[in-house]
Formats: sequence, structure tokens, C-alpha cells
Amino acid sequence: MKTLDFGMPTLIETNRIEDCVKLCKELGLDFIELNMNLPQYQIENIDVQQLKTISENEDIYFTIHLDENLNVCDFNNEIANAYTKTVLVIIEIAKQLKIPVLNVHMSNGVYFTLPTEKVFLFDQYKDIYLIKLKKFRDTCTKAIGDSNIKICIENCSGFKEFAMEGIELLLESNVFALTFDIGHSHDVNGIDEPFINKHIERLHHMHAHDAKGRENHLPLGTGEINIRERFSLAREHNCRVVLETKTIEGLKQSVEKLKNYT
Repeated sequence: MKTLDFGMPTLIETNRIEDCVKLCKELGLDFIELNMNLPQYQIENIDVQQLKTISENEDIYFTIHLDENLNVCDFNNEIANAYTKTVLVIIEIAKQLKIPVLNVHMSNGVYFTLPTEKVFLFDQYKDIYLIKLKKFRDTCTKAIGDSNIKICIENCSGFKEFAMEGIELLLESNVFALTFDIGHSHDVNGIDEPFINKHIERLHHMHAHDAKGRENHLPLGTGEINIRERFSLAREHNCRVVLETKTIEGLKQSVEKLKNYT
């Protein structure tokens, strides 16, 4: 039976990388997912040599959660190019640190609220949206080369039709893959799961937290999700699993419950 690698997210309570590492080691976890929404993990603040030393000395590794605002399809080319440049710099950092996964949210962009519906501009101008995504795909594919880094697209609040078309365009490149967030999926009644199952061979990463109704990011075993079933899926597809609770106490509770599911 395959063993799973379990990791932790960067938490508000673990403000410094040293705090993250201490907790990671204390809990016997394998990796830390660095979150680029935080100021300390912006490009100019990432100390590659420090992270390399930590990885070597502490026998842990890192994945990266890209900025949730990332929008490489923005109609303002300067903005879109800045986001793409950010990803390219992170790819180079990932190569140096042997980071295997860059997790990303799929931006829905701006929408106009009409009397009877919301019109997403990426849907209305889908030809431009897809051209920009294709350019981003090809740029990342060239930058990653044979370094085995995967850019994994995470399900969040339900993929829009235009986003699913865009994801399929990205998945034409081997450097793109999928992250299955099991708590987010529960939150939206599993509406993304048919799409994920359609591309299940591209599943590469998992965010695991329990959920109850619309409440998620709960410690494992405190909600309604069949965790054992989800971990079996992760094992089948050789996924790394981030225990994505938002507090130290929640993370500790999840780690304690792992023995029930692995």
C-alpha cells in the first residue's frame, strides 16, 4: 500500500518560517505549503538559501500556494503580464528548491450584475480569455521544461463553464494538473467532482479538511466527509495531502486523527 505525504499550510499563528518548521517537525509532517498571499512569502522576501538549508537539515520539503488574486487573463495586459512574470520567477525558485507543486486558484475575473443574471466578462469575451490562457500555458510549459514541477488547479466555489474550458486547455500541457480540495467540494455539494473525475488521471495534489454543511476547514473527523474514501483516492493517484485547517489546534487534531484513516 502506498504511503501518503502529509503537509501543513502556513498559518496566521506561524508567522515565521522557523515557526512553521518547528510545528511541522513536531507533528511529524513531510512538507509545508508556503502561501504567497502572505507578505513574508512574496518573491522579494523569499530567502532561497534559507529554505534550501531548512529542507536539507530538517528533511522536509515545500510546496507553494500561489496568490489567490492571480489573474493571468486580466484584460489589462500590464497586469496580466505582471502575474505571469510572478509565476515564472516562482518556477525558477521551485527548480532551485525542488518544489514539486505550485497550487493555483482559477480566477473567474469580473462580472456584471444584470437584472436577471451575472455576466462574467471572461465568458462574454471567451476568445480573448482562451488566447491568454493558451499563452500562459505555453510560457509555463517552456519555463518548467523537464523539471517535473506541476501547476495544480484547485477547485474552490464551483468551476464556471468557461473556466472548465480553460482548464482543459491548460491540461493539454503535462505541466498542469489538478488539486482536489475535499472541503471546498463538500461546501458546493460536489458540483466540481464530475469534471475532476473526467480528468482523474491528472489529479496530483489534495487539500484535506473536514466540513459540515457550508462550514469547512474543520479538523478531520469533526464533519461529514468520508475522509478514508478521500485518502484512498489520494493514495491511488499518488497525491500529496495538505491538512488545510486554519489553526494550530485544528492541525494538531487532524494529525491525531490520521491514524484512523491511514
